[in-house]
Amino acid sequence: MPAPERPVFVLGSPGSGTTRLHLMLHAHPRIALPPETRFVLPAYERRLAFGDLRKQSNRAGLAQWITGREETRFHQLGLDARRVAERITEGPPTLGSALGITFRAYAEEHGKVRWGDRRPAYALHMGEMLRLFPDAQFIHLVRDGRDCAASLLGRPWWQRGFHEAVATWAQVMDTTRTQARKLGPDSWHELRFEDLVADPESQLRRVCEYLGEEYAPEMREPCRVAEPAVPARTTWRRRTRGALDSSRAENWTTRLTPAQITLCDEVLGDRLTSYGYGLAGAVRPDPAELLRYRRVEVLRRAAHAKRRMLDRLTRVREQGLVACQLVG
Repeated sequence: MPAPERPVFVLGSPGSGTTRLHLMLHAHPRIALPPETRFVLPAYERRLAFGDLRKQSNRAGLAQWITGREETRFHQLGLDARRVAERITEGPPTLGSALGITFRAYAEEHGKVRWGDRRPAYALHMGEMLRLFPDAQFIHLVRDGRDCAASLLGRPWWQRGFHEAVATWAQVMDTTRTQARKLGPDSWHELRFEDLVADPESQLRRVCEYLGEEYAPEMREPCRVAEPAVPARTTWRRRTRGALDSSRAENWTTRLTPAQITLCDEVLGDRLTSYGYGLAGAVRPDPAELLRYRRVEVLRRAAHAKRRMLDRLTRVREQGLVACQLVG
C-alpha cells in the first residue's frame, strides 16, 4: 500500500477537466489540493538563483520568493505567510522540501494529511516533478483532444489559436504515454474525463484504490468545495461549481468547424483511437492547412527539446540535492 503522505499531483492537457478532478480529490477528508499555484516549475527553473539551500539564509530568500510575490499565487492559499516562511527556513535544505512544506501547510489548514497540487503543465515537465518529488503519485486525466481544443478556443486567456491547441494535446499524449510506461501502476494512474462524468463513483473508487485511500462519497459532490478552491476570477470554470454534466463529452462536434475536425482526424487519429475515441470519418485536410499545423507542431517540440537541454546543463551547476525530504 502506498505511504500515507506520498504527494498527489493531477495533470493533463489544458482543457481536459483537471479542475473538476482536483475538486473531487479535495473533497476527500484526507486529501487537500490547493487552487492552481504558480511556484513549483518557476522555482525549479530558477533554482540556481536561490543559492546553496544548505545555508539557512538562502532558504529564507527562497521562502520569501514563494510567500511574498503576487506571481506565485501564494496569497490564494489563505495561509500565514510568515509562519510558512519560517517553516521553510527551518526545514530540510532542498527545493522540493520548501515546496512540500507549503503544500503540507495548506493541507494542515484544511485538517488533512495528504497534499499535492494540480496543474496541466506538469504533464510536459515530468522530469522536473520527479526530481522534486520522487515518491509522488500522479493522476493523468485524458479527454478527447478535439474537446480539449474546443475548450481552449473558448477561454479568454488562450491566444495561440487552433493549431497550437491541437499540437499541445498531441504532445501531452505522447509525453505522458512514455511516463506511464516508466512509472508503472504504483505511481501513475490514468482515467478518461468522459468516464469520470458518466460514472463518477466507479472512477473515483479506482482513483482511491490507487492512492491507498478509502473512497469517500462526498467526492461526488465537488461543488461543496468549489468556492474556496476555485478563484472567482476564473469565470471560464464556472461549470465546476455545478453538478456533473455528461453532455460535455463530444462538444467538439458542434464547437469545431468541419475543416478543424478534418485536421484533427488526420493529425490525431491514431492517438484518439488508442484512447477509445471514434473518428469523424472526414476527408483529408487541405495540404496548406496541414502544413501550417506541422510547422506549429515542430516548433513546439523543438522548444521542448531546448528546455530539456538547458535543464541538463543547469543540473551540472546545482549545489546540493533538490528532492523533497519531508517525512512523517
